[in-house]
Amino acid sequence: MFVRLFEDNPNEREIRKIVDLLHDGGVIIYPTDTIYAIGCDINNVKAVQRVSAIRGVKAEKANFSMICKDLSNISIYAKVNNEVFRTMKQYIPGPYTFVLPATNKLPNVLMNKRKTIGIRIPNNFIVQAIVKELDGPLLTTSVKGGPDEEVEYITDPELIHEKYEKLVDLVIDGGYGKNVPSTVLDCTGDEIAVIRQGLGEL
Repeated sequence: MFVRLFEDNPNEREIRKIVDLLHDGGVIIYPTDTIYAIGCDINNVKAVQRVSAIRGVKAEKANFSMICKDLSNISIYAKVNNEVFRTMKQYIPGPYTFVLPATNKLPNVLMNKRKTIGIRIPNNFIVQAIVKELDGPLLTTSVKGGPDEEVEYITDPELIHEKYEKLVDLVIDGGYGKNVPSTVLDCTGDEIAVIRQGLGEL
């Protein structure tokens, strides 16, 4: 399936249909404030495994991130100290991924050896509406071009649909995506460190 949504005013009925699909174990491709992403409900093990298969990795080795609806939702799945909380409050919603120590509420299928999880709250109304309606986090991993393609990230939703329509249940067209990923911040040590410089500036 392929659905067009407007970022500034996503259609509520379509959002509810998308969330029903996610609750049923669906896998979707959706826009963020950086690049397009593949995702599913983090609590659906089979859906997480499907996303892992699409990316060609095992779930526990994939270091997936997830999108939360707000800061209180984050604290269920990740441990946030005061300094990190202040930083997150300053920079989200925005193009940042915060790598945090995971709590035991994180589904086992997502628990890596380091017991960490990447957390995002993108500045994009489409994905914010999905996560709010879903009432739980959305798995997120970048939509990448193949090894034989000139670009690392595909920005055109129609080309994404062409490439992934047999692998996912739905592609959301929210306009052209960017081709620079989020800035990844490691918040597990004494100081916050930049692991990957992306779109977000500190």
